[in-house]
Amino acid sequence: MTADAPGAAPGPRPDSDAHGPRRGRLADRIAVISGAGSVGPGWGNGRATAIVFAREGATVYLTDRDEDALEVTARQIREEGGTAHTQVLDVTDPDGVQGYLEETARRAGRIDVLVNNVGGSRHGGVAELSLEDWDSQLRTNLTTAFLACRSVVPIMRRGGGGAIVNTASASGQRWTGAAQVGYASAKAAVIQLSRVTAVQYAPDGIRVNTVVPGQLHTPMVEARLAGQRAGGDVGKLLAQRQARIPLGFMGDGRDTAYAALFLASDEARFVTGTEIVVDGGMTARCD
Repeated sequence: MTADAPGAAPGPRPDSDAHGPRRGRLADRIAVISGAGSVGPGWGNGRATAIVFAREGATVYLTDRDEDALEVTARQIREEGGTAHTQVLDVTDPDGVQGYLEETARRAGRIDVLVNNVGGSRHGGVAELSLEDWDSQLRTNLTTAFLACRSVVPIMRRGGGGAIVNTASASGQRWTGAAQVGYASAKAAVIQLSRVTAVQYAPDGIRVNTVVPGQLHTPMVEARLAGQRAGGDVGKLLAQRQARIPLGFMGDGRDTAYAALFLASDEARFVTGTEIVVDGGMTARCD
């Protein structure tokens, strides 16, 4: 299902044309983005962030476990005149992550921006989620961010600074309609990981912030979540999610991407250790 399917924003869309605006907000920056593929057609967070960053002048180094999905993202960037380098990578592998980031810094000369955008939820509360799934949820949603930050901070310190943007979730702040205790706990920890890292390395010129997406309409909704939570009924799941959003529509990965763009750019030079919530007002509701 495309980004213009039911549940997507009505009327004018951010970056709705094929090529989008180029304002050079990340001109000459070296940006590493994980999870830059997508599980299906449309605007996932990682793919959207990669394309938006490239349109704004960054040279993007992209990783994903799925080579085909990764190449779809890179091909669109190259067709638009941008520069993208790809690497199939399991970001739960400590040695793989460290080796990749060090090699990227060697090739590019530095790393200016890191976006940690890997994650996925598993249904279940504390009485239902297996210990194996709990461990997997923490490894996928939290340890991946830790490993990348651990490896990139020394690189950024040598380069005189940089910007790290971690992707969390509204599930890390509120109950969002489904029991997913492993995912929620991990994403809450990502927020605190970002805050602690931001304060510690602020004297080195490294800013660390978090984007907190709410219930967006991304390809993962059709590919995975509908089967877990609505018996495969995508329309039912979309209706349930949209009903929680005061703005009355669901955003998509581009909304996450533009928040990340701000945090990665010089416009956010005085912003660190904080979060941008991208959820249409959902977490502000009392009910």
